Amino acid sequence: MRTVIRVLVNAFALWLTTLIVGGPGDHGVWIVPISTDDYSYLITLLLVALVFGLVNGTLGRVVRFVSIPLYIVTLGLFALFVNAFLLWIVVWLSDLAGFGLAVGGFWWGVLAALVLAILSGILNGLLGTNKRKDS
Repeated sequence: MRTVIRVLVNAFALWLTTLIVGGPGDHGVWIVPISTDDYSYLITLLLVALVFGLVNGTLGRVVRFVSIPLYIVTLGLFALFVNAFLLWIVVWLSDLAGFGLAVGGFWWGVLAALVLAILSGILNGLLGTNKRKDS
C-alpha cells in the first residue's frame, strides 16, 4: 500500500514540477499525454511516476553507488546531476513509448530534478511514506 501512495505522491510532485519548471514552447518540462481523452493526462502522470520510481529504485541505486567518490569530492552536489541523469532516462523511455515526459534541455532537466526532489521529499515527509516499517 505504501508503494502505491509513493507513486501517487511522486505523480503529484511531478505535476507540480511541470507547473513550476514548465515554460512556453519547447522550454522547461512538460507532459505529453497518451491521447486527447479526459483522463489521459492523469494516466500519463501516473505512468511516468511509476517509471521514474522503477528507474530510481533499480538504476538509481547502481549509479549512486558507483558515484560515491564524486559525492564525497563535491560534498553531495553531484546528486543533482545523478537525479538529472535519471530524469533523462525516464524522458528517453517515455519517448520510446510515444508519450510521457519531455524536457527542453540539460539545464531544464537539472532544475526539474532539483524541484522534483524537493517536492517529493516534502510530500513524503508530510505523509510519512519514508518511514521504515517496524517488523
